[in-house]
Amino acid sequence: MKQSICHQELRRQNLEFENTGGVSQENYSQGFHPAFYDSDSRRSELARFSDGSPAPMHVMDGVPVEWVTERNDAGEVVAIKSSIVAGFIRNGVFYTREQASYLCSQREHHTEESTEYHPLCGIVPDH
Repeated sequence: MKQSICHQELRRQNLEFENTGGVSQENYSQGFHPAFYDSDSRRSELARFSDGSPAPMHVMDGVPVEWVTERNDAGEVVAIKSSIVAGFIRNGVFYTREQASYLCSQREHHTEESTEYHPLCGIVPDH
């Protein structure tokens, strides 16, 4: 069984995708906003702080309560369902880190290929 997603896993992903366009600080200028996608419900949500305001990076504090699998003694989210994928929303479409990285690299290399579609890119989630 796949384990829950925790802060350590999000940090590991940031290191893995550093300098590829697959992290928030590298792709925000291209319209990507940090988000999460639940493959079970096909629902996506922007990353948010616990007060509901949009977060500029992946934080678990504002995910829907039904996605939370563990909280610490202070009530802070420390783990979310294993079906959750960290990625980005751009123009209403969810992109995984891999997909965002691909699109950013296409723009960086000024290819003629559209940056709005790739066979591996983009999930239009059920909201």
